[in-house]
Amino acid sequence: MLFEQPFTKDNLDNYLKELAKEFRKINGKNMPADIILIGGASVVINYGFREMTYDMDAVINAASSMKDAINHVGDKFDLPNGWLNTDFMKTTSYTPKIIQYSKFYRTFSNIVTFHTVTGEYLIAMKLMAGRQYKYDLSDVIGILWEHEINGSPISIEKIKEAVENLYDSYDKLPEHSKVFIERAVLNKGYEEMYKKVRQMEADNKDILLQFQDEYPDVTNTDNVNDILAAIKKKKENK
Repeated sequence: MLFEQPFTKDNLDNYLKELAKEFRKINGKNMPADIILIGGASVVINYGFREMTYDMDAVINAASSMKDAINHVGDKFDLPNGWLNTDFMKTTSYTPKIIQYSKFYRTFSNIVTFHTVTGEYLIAMKLMAGRQYKYDLSDVIGILWEHEINGSPISIEKIKEAVENLYDSYDKLPEHSKVFIERAVLNKGYEEMYKKVRQMEADNKDILLQFQDEYPDVTNTDNVNDILAAIKKKKENK
């Protein structure tokens, strides 16, 4: 789900704190909840190369009243209903094993505990999504780049292990994602690569928006990469 309201390091914790307070107000102090923040939220929380995200995807383990708490916080801060959502769980990137490999982030109001995904496990999830028109691939490079700077580089072996732990087999990754990550780790030069991949994603987004204007209701998550490849091939053959 995509919104115009950005989530940043400065405001994200405040929204989470308010959510925990609202949930406790509804349910009392004896009904804990657990939320795993994934995707862009995990990137913004754990890394410095991205300042904001428009996606707040999560795995939510809580009473059904959590939805009411989310909506109340959305109303308070003028956020759309579903500003924190579980749409991600309908995608190929989702696996229940995320719970096992997530990391503790913070607990607010002694009732709601938040986790995130980091390092090679976040890379594995981004590669499984492999969207060439969002921030999946540039996020992969950004994570590699930041770990390299911090003296904790992530090897291709670690990434393959993470993919296998989450999805059972490295071969389940989209082919273009496997080619991308293997070349990236081999070539390094992450700073320059990050700029190029971000530009590619921006260009691809423009191409898709133009295509959607001409052919509404054709693209979906299953065919969008094929459509991009076909459009690019057509341009190259002109």
